Amino acid sequence: MQDEDIALNSVLGLELNRVFFAVRDTANKQKIIEFARQVLQSERAELVDSLLPEGPAS
Repeated sequence: MQDEDIALNSVLGLELNRVFFAVRDTANKQKIIEFARQVLQSERAELVDSLLPEGPAS
């Protein structure tokens, strides 16, 4: 599963890179950057939540 996630992230990163350079307007590039940051932050938060133990430590 982790290998599949890495492969998917690589493909998504390449596609985002292609779109970024295809867009000429600076304002639209900024929107792409902001969207990518939001996605990364939400994925990091989900990862942290999944790694934290459930309930109080004993």
